Amino acid sequence: MRKIGITGQQGFIGSYLYNKISLLKDEFTLVNFDRQYFNDPAALAAWAGQCDVIVHLAAMNRHESADVLKDTNIELVQKLVNTLGTLGHTPHVLFSSSTQEDRGNEYGISKTTGRNLLADWAAKNESCFTGLIIPNVYGPFGKPFYNSVVATFCYQLCNEQQPRIDVDGKLKLIYVDELAEVFIAAIRNGVNNASFAVEHSVEKNVSEILGKLNVFKDLYFDKGIFPAIENNFERNLFNTFRSYIPYATHFPVALKQHADDRGVFVELVKLQQGGQVSYSTTHPGITRGNHFHTRKIERFLVIKGKALIQLRKYNAGEVIDLYLDGTQPSYVDMPVWYTHNIKNIGDEELYTVFWINEFFDPADPDTYFETV
Repeated sequence: MRKIGITGQQGFIGSYLYNKISLLKDEFTLVNFDRQYFNDPAALAAWAGQCDVIVHLAAMNRHESADVLKDTNIELVQKLVNTLGTLGHTPHVLFSSSTQEDRGNEYGISKTTGRNLLADWAAKNESCFTGLIIPNVYGPFGKPFYNSVVATFCYQLCNEQQPRIDVDGKLKLIYVDELAEVFIAAIRNGVNNASFAVEHSVEKNVSEILGKLNVFKDLYFDKGIFPAIENNFERNLFNTFRSYIPYATHFPVALKQHADDRGVFVELVKLQQGGQVSYSTTHPGITRGNHFHTRKIERFLVIKGKALIQLRKYNAGEVIDLYLDGTQPSYVDMPVWYTHNIKNIGDEELYTVFWINEFFDPADPDTYFETV
């Protein structure tokens, strides 16, 4: 079983790739990396010596000084090369570069230089090296004002700020999950002494992206309506948008009750797309769930009884507790990569309605069990 270490493990791409690989427990073992290792040669050597595969993602993306940015990124690669040379250790090394290599800016120069340093090291030491030249990456949990304009727009819209377009150019984009699959395939195949451009999966104008996100804001964030999802890009963009919602304060969302002498009528789910609706009853004290999804869109609605819904981001510690009561019907939507459960905390039977955007497929369930 190969041991994989990821520099930049705490970053946007690094944390996603780490989580994705952690699901492949029968194939890989992860060796945890801490960013402080680059300031501690002994710790860096101890870590690198354990790895059969090293994915070098650690880099500075933005800095007020272009020279500091360039020098920092080159220095990180040089420290890794020096450490491997001292150890005489030759793992498969994968390097994350950028299409900005062609732009001649300091960031692009740092990426070209770093890729060449690692390629030269691999050639001299008969080691396996793979350089990936990557287009713009978007996806859940990216850092706004740092990782991508998509992250910035999503954050602004979910925090009642107005995004602004400076230049309405075309963006070649790849979803972070798609990129993770490229890395995993390169690790499996042992792509050697090669650098290649990672194909983008979609090309959109900045204004097109913002237009779609504004629809999500109006329909979903403001009105609770699930928008029509026409293709994988829209699903991925919608799940990206949802990851920026402040869940602890936005949910649960109360539903309007229409009451007359016949009883009560409540609209549970409004949507522009299909999916599946189901319901469950849960005995007092019983907990359901404790799993997460990486692509599915899901809503829990409590219509009778008292419930505690808990959410925790995968491989993180903070638990969000949300309390729902059927006397005031309300719902909670489940974000991707958040393990979640629902517990009956009342004295009577709990009635819950569930909506999910796709039918259950035993061959591709996208359901990973993890206790909150």
